[in-house]
Amino acid sequence: MGLVRTGVALDSDLLKRFDRFIRGEGYENRSEAIRDLIRDRLNEARLESGDVFVVGAVTLIYDHHSRLLPDKLMELQHEYHAVIISTVHSHLDHDMCLEVVVVKGNLKQVQELGSRLIGLRGVQHGKLVMSSPDSMLHRGGKHVHGSPVPHHHS
Repeated sequence: MGLVRTGVALDSDLLKRFDRFIRGEGYENRSEAIRDLIRDRLNEARLESGDVFVVGAVTLIYDHHSRLLPDKLMELQHEYHAVIISTVHSHLDHDMCLEVVVVKGNLKQVQELGSRLIGLRGVQHGKLVMSSPDSMLHRGGKHVHGSPVPHHHS
């Protein structure tokens, strides 16, 4: 796949704003910034299409003293073991924890898990971030070597 040049006509004020934005984001040139914007919008469109393979992460911030929360988190993670690749648990201070649950699978299953985790009583903040990588579309979401990715609890 080679690069193809294309031209885009933009309003000068819009271009100035775009240039300020990409400098602030650390882009070296307009081309890479435009490629990222296009990739991001194509990913959004793929996620809106419904039944697709996704990868992502659910981040959770919670007080580990919340009644029964650690047990409920563990129960859900066992219930969705086929969707969860790994988890990372970090102690932010004496009370607060950050947990990142790395996921892959069908969009609906991943969204369901994310909603259930984030919705647990005691979770102070949660967010699900997903992508549907182009490379996975061509393999139907299957692991390249045919072996399952191990499930880790860190």
